[in-house]
Amino acid sequence: MTITLEARAVLLDMDGTLVDSTAVVERLWLEWTEKQGLDPDAVLSLVHGRQATNSMAVLLPDRPVEINLAESREMLARETAETDGVVEIPGADALLRSLEGIPHALVTSADLGLARARMTAAGLRVPDVAVTADDVKASKPNPEGFLRAAGLLGVAPADCVVFEDSHAGIEAGRAAGMRVIGVGDAAVAHDPTHAVRDLRQVSVTRGDDGILLTVDA
Repeated sequence: MTITLEARAVLLDMDGTLVDSTAVVERLWLEWTEKQGLDPDAVLSLVHGRQATNSMAVLLPDRPVEINLAESREMLARETAETDGVVEIPGADALLRSLEGIPHALVTSADLGLARARMTAAGLRVPDVAVTADDVKASKPNPEGFLRAAGLLGVAPADCVVFEDSHAGIEAGRAAGMRVIGVGDAAVAHDPTHAVRDLRQVSVTRGDDGILLTVDA
């Protein structure tokens, strides 16, 4: 089934949406999980799409914040340095090229250094407008990042389309009042507006008053 959406801006998550960093993310979190004696499946079901400190606070609610901050800094340093295995989600480069000259932004729970490292490793350009962990007080599933990006682009939330893969990200996009295209097989379970297996199922053209997104859902 082919669906056409009218929009004025596109907001894109990074991990799991534009780049596949699963191997790195899960390796580091599983190392952390073993040290904490936590259930690996429970941890991996939570951490995608969230800032590390936020995930640690949920998983270990009684632990001092200072410890979470210190360990999240260590994890961030390793994530930024260890980019082997980080690759493009199929269709990501073509989608970003089609958005040149069209309002769009990166909205990621990574900080800017990590975003640049992973996008570069995957051979992708970082959009001129990027809202990262450095720019928000609240991580996804809070909608702050998406709302900030819409404001920077000067576009109403209802006129934005979000591309996301994780439960936290899809929830954040919907909470922002935006339509959400879920990317990847697992995204369907998180109730996006529409879903695609990868970004090769999406094309972008300019309309009379904005953007036309064609989705082969």
